[in-house]
Amino acid sequence: MAEGSITIVGLGPGDGQLLTRQAWEVLAAAEVVYLRTARHPAGADLPPAVRQVSFDHVYETADDFAAVYAHIVSEIIRLGRAPAGVVYAVPGHPHIGEATVVGIVAAANAAGLPVTIVPGISFVEPVLSAIGVDGLNGLQLFDAIDVASYNYPPLSPDAPVLLGQVYSRLMASELKLALMAIYPDEHEVFLVHSAGAAAQAVEKVPLYAIDRSPQIDHLSSLYVPAVPVPASLPALAEAVAVLRGPNGCPWDQEQTSQSLRSGFLEEASEVLDAIDAADAEALCEELGDLLLHIVMQTQIAGEEEAFKLTDVVAGIYAKLKRRHPHVWGDWEVADSAEVVTNWARLKAAERAANQPSSLLDNIPQALPALAQAQKIQARVRKVGFDWPDVAGVVAKLHEEIAEISGAETPAGRQQELGDALFALVNWARWLDIDAETALREANRRFTRRFRYLEQLATGRGQSLAELGLDDLEALWQEAKTALHDAPPGSSWEEA
Repeated sequence: MAEGSITIVGLGPGDGQLLTRQAWEVLAAAEVVYLRTARHPAGADLPPAVRQVSFDHVYETADDFAAVYAHIVSEIIRLGRAPAGVVYAVPGHPHIGEATVVGIVAAANAAGLPVTIVPGISFVEPVLSAIGVDGLNGLQLFDAIDVASYNYPPLSPDAPVLLGQVYSRLMASELKLALMAIYPDEHEVFLVHSAGAAAQAVEKVPLYAIDRSPQIDHLSSLYVPAVPVPASLPALAEAVAVLRGPNGCPWDQEQTSQSLRSGFLEEASEVLDAIDAADAEALCEELGDLLLHIVMQTQIAGEEEAFKLTDVVAGIYAKLKRRHPHVWGDWEVADSAEVVTNWARLKAAERAANQPSSLLDNIPQALPALAQAQKIQARVRKVGFDWPDVAGVVAKLHEEIAEISGAETPAGRQQELGDALFALVNWARWLDIDAETALREANRRFTRRFRYLEQLATGRGQSLAELGLDDLEALWQEAKTALHDAPPGSSWEEA
């Protein structure tokens, strides 16, 4: 061993017979071996003349794993500075799931201490052998501790996942909650305990039940097979690329960004319908249809070398973090109103950097007219272009309505009606009402009542075309009463 050095040895998964020859020779030549933990089956099979010193006591006194690892790193660096150096042994392979090794190597490089890594068999090989699967099948490798910290883990359900360090039932509980954001609750998974050791055991259980296993300990791992039907965004993007490819679908191949425009708007409208109907099943389906349009647009853009799907995701991810400094930065906010104010301020600063020519830039021209009017009014209000009170708003509305009657040409009446609608939207803004939603709900109420009116007439053998206005009004009142969704006393004309 070189003077002043660190040798890190992998002890393998547990069975002493799986200790490599190189590891055995290094351990046998050492006077003292420092173990990250003695709670490992290989500890009993080390060369008998070697004195073992473990860091298990640090786990019992430190506040968290970070403190444990920091202590071990510091101590190994201190010991490594001695002329004889230090031998440090860890379970499995030094570069598979060993945070202390990462820290030691970084600190040793900074201190100019040479580090020798003696490989060992990791937990990965015996786990794969225990459940009989190939490791070159797209396997994803994760630390359960890291995955459990996510609301939406950064893994793909379309490929198998192996998670190490499922060291307790509490950890398993936190892990399953994170995984259930991606996988079905009933998805069958494999808990593997003491892989590669004499006490090896495998449990096949549904995901929701992994924390119920009494066998879970510091030698437990979790293998999650891929879902049967692809469920990731890359899988959808690949399917769209195939459709657009040379052996794909003629219709999809012919589409352009512009030709898909009307379909995009239609799918967005159907999403809104599902939201308004509070129909979760329909919303799931309609969001899928809308997502297909988004991916199709990005595929076309990618073919034209304009941008990629990853550019879209990276752009909105960066914007979210940039616009939420109270979450990912050091800003403090008192309430949601302050969040909205900060968002507007940050957005304005970004626009200023891009040198906009007008306060009304970047309002989509394809927005529904009511929503567009609301956007325009909200923008100009920021610079004080607004009525001082609601009385002025109402007076302006009456003025615009009167001007409709005074218009002498169809074009003039259209213009004045537009002004009146704009004034009405302004009133809605003052009342804190979303005009688009209000009109949509009115359309829905009218449609629902009129359908009921038709059913009443059909049930009585009546034809709507032959009924007079008084008869239609009577049916309308019946429909309102039956549906319980209108103010009492209103006529069909008032809806």
